[in-house]
Amino acid sequence: MYKLGLIGYPIGHSSSPWIHEQLMKQQGVQGKYDLLEIHPDKFDEEISSLKEKGLDGFNVTVPFKEKIIPHLDAIDGSALHLGAVNTVKNTENGWIGYNTDGSGFVHSLKNRFPDIFQSGSKALLLGSGGAARGIYEALTGSGMDSVDIANRTIGRAEEVIEQISSRAQAEALTLAEAEESLGSYDLVVQTTTVGMSPNDQQTIIRLNRLTKGTVVSDIVYRPMKTKFLKEAEINGARVHYGHEMLLQQAVYAFKIWTDTEPEALPLLDEFEQKLKGV
Repeated sequence: MYKLGLIGYPIGHSSSPWIHEQLMKQQGVQGKYDLLEIHPDKFDEEISSLKEKGLDGFNVTVPFKEKIIPHLDAIDGSALHLGAVNTVKNTENGWIGYNTDGSGFVHSLKNRFPDIFQSGSKALLLGSGGAARGIYEALTGSGMDSVDIANRTIGRAEEVIEQISSRAQAEALTLAEAEESLGSYDLVVQTTTVGMSPNDQQTIIRLNRLTKGTVVSDIVYRPMKTKFLKEAEINGARVHYGHEMLLQQAVYAFKIWTDTEPEALPLLDEFEQKLKGV
């Protein structure tokens, strides 16, 4: 009987319980997945209490992907390199941290747009938080020749590039510079919470300079088609939805917790219908 959950703030909107319930059914596993919302002001206190609850594992979402690290007993090499954790497994040696964001994103992107990984492709990430770190490492390790990062505070983008070494070319940009150079990218990824419900009329940059056929991705999945993705379509882009990444990274986390081999694709259509309210 697995005891699993999600920590973050706010998380009342999360679809993670539904996803993991479906994965349990798919694999014939018994368990429960709960939302464990923690207010940022009480994080250290609540995390200490959480250790007493005997969870088998839990996911970590904003704003705690970096803040959780000092509370772990060990950390996977990739997550340590990234400085961000989104999955924790409780073992006989204590809490071990992992990061499945990047692998989940790249896997879901390859399912939908395999051509984007051809030689010479150039990507732009918007934002420099925990999710951006995982996606940056995964993209640079998957053959992308160039992956730039744009952020409101350019110093944060520079930190990610400096801390996560890669073979790909990379440049830190302001959001204004990113808007100006949009036409040079094959892939644009929105990695922040901008545009998430209830603030779903917000966008991080304008997309009027996109080249037709560019793949535009938004990791926000509520609403399923964000204002950012709507504007991308208007400007001729091919869109990649955030729920596809969410589903795939959940599969990787579930593998870590249960040592089973679940599959994301059988759940994709049903998940889309759920998000659409059908």
